[in-house]
Amino acid sequence: MKKVLQIASAFIGIIIGAGFASGQEILQYFTSFGLIGTIAVVIATALFAYIGMILTRLGSRMQANNHSDVIYKISGRFIGIVIDYILVAVLIGVGVVMIAGGGSTLQQQFGLPFWVGALLMVILISVAAVNNVSRVVNIIGSITPFLIVSVILVAIYTVATMDGSLSQLSTIAAQQPKALPNWALSAINYVSFNIAVGASMAIVMGGDEKNEKIAAWGGLAGGLGIGVLILLSHYAILANIEAVAGYDMPMLKIVDDLSPVLGFIYSLILYGMVFNTGLSMFYSFGARFAHTGTKKFKVITIGSIVAGFGLSFVGFTSLVSIFYPLFGYLGLVLSTVLIIASFRMKKYKAIAEEKVA
Repeated sequence: MKKVLQIASAFIGIIIGAGFASGQEILQYFTSFGLIGTIAVVIATALFAYIGMILTRLGSRMQANNHSDVIYKISGRFIGIVIDYILVAVLIGVGVVMIAGGGSTLQQQFGLPFWVGALLMVILISVAAVNNVSRVVNIIGSITPFLIVSVILVAIYTVATMDGSLSQLSTIAAQQPKALPNWALSAINYVSFNIAVGASMAIVMGGDEKNEKIAAWGGLAGGLGIGVLILLSHYAILANIEAVAGYDMPMLKIVDDLSPVLGFIYSLILYGMVFNTGLSMFYSFGARFAHTGTKKFKVITIGSIVAGFGLSFVGFTSLVSIFYPLFGYLGLVLSTVLIIASFRMKKYKAIAEEKVA
């Protein structure tokens, strides 16, 4: 059970990043549909649980130490190349969104110009990426449990003390910008986008566990945990929809309204999550085209970060509404391949046995 929970918490950490922490993802994908958004959350939870189980199970069965071997074996060379490039596009796209998120966080909380927070984020990511500061990443990664606890407590408190009926709040929520026009499509798109972001690490994580059943249960439990957190965030934002409408960081606004001190603390947690996600994206992007630590790697990584800084001025909310649905559609290719692969597990076991032999 301990190993199952470890895998589950790690999977949650992979998926629950800066976009979730800001609340903007949840607002556009779920809360903007009002109460019916809850049904979308249920659909998303089921998909996260099933695909999470597939990813960790495949990784364990094939004893994978990177995602490429698994992706090419389950999809073939042509589709494998398509998925590979989709993952590369997701890396740079989400990286850009994170730079914008850094600018929006400091602008909303401290009233600083957008470019100040964005530039600081660029500097922090650049320094960490070219120097491979793993200790910094580990420190920031340790913030994730505090984020999860914060979301749970805020959701419970805001729902318990909300003014007005859920039906009235639902009407107001339905007037907010939506990532997609349909709630069911929105749920599927959200899952496929996040799976595209977290597939690589989830596969490798499963590969570290020799017991396939433990790996599968870990992925399943992690997916269910993600669903619970989405549901809590959805209702927290819905209960405060009048206050957070128009803000780039809805969850930060909720916490700040509760207490300026808590808002300050949450802004630091949020900025840390943005940094962690951004660093992961740009570092992985550079590593895709060059060996880490080499001059070529540094040039590619820094160049992509600088380009991301320029694109970040489109704005955090706008970038989320543009990039995330697009990557969600592209990620459907990967999600479909994974679901098909779940019915061909015996074949992959034979491949794994040949690999060991």
